[in-house]
Amino acid sequence: MEDAKESHFLLPFGLKLNAEEGEILPDPERYRRLIDRLLYLNFTRPDITYATQHLNQFMQQPRWPHLDVALHVVRYLKQYPEQGIFFPRKNDFKVQAFCDSDWASCPMTRKSIMGFCIFLGLALIS
Repeated sequence: MEDAKESHFLLPFGLKLNAEEGEILPDPERYRRLIDRLLYLNFTRPDITYATQHLNQFMQQPRWPHLDVALHVVRYLKQYPEQGIFFPRKNDFKVQAFCDSDWASCPMTRKSIMGFCIFLGLALIS
């Protein structure tokens, strides 16, 4: 994807992926390997956590729209390679936590998607 066009946004606004929309991928292993790599990248790129968690729901039977969105995430990463977690040398060691939930927005299961972040001073630790 070296020659792919870069994306300024992680996901299109209002994107709703469906488990039954689109054709099933002939080689689901390609999709699974890509999502595995994105999940590993979550450790240093928490900005893609929501997208990778959402795409991870379709690992059993991935379809073309799911792969298209996963490749869109890769194009976003290409646009902003310098972003990531920053760990400053000087820190005040004050713990802060934030969380958010979308309250049952999954149209298939009506489950909520929740996220949180915990800071130790200025450093994101979880």
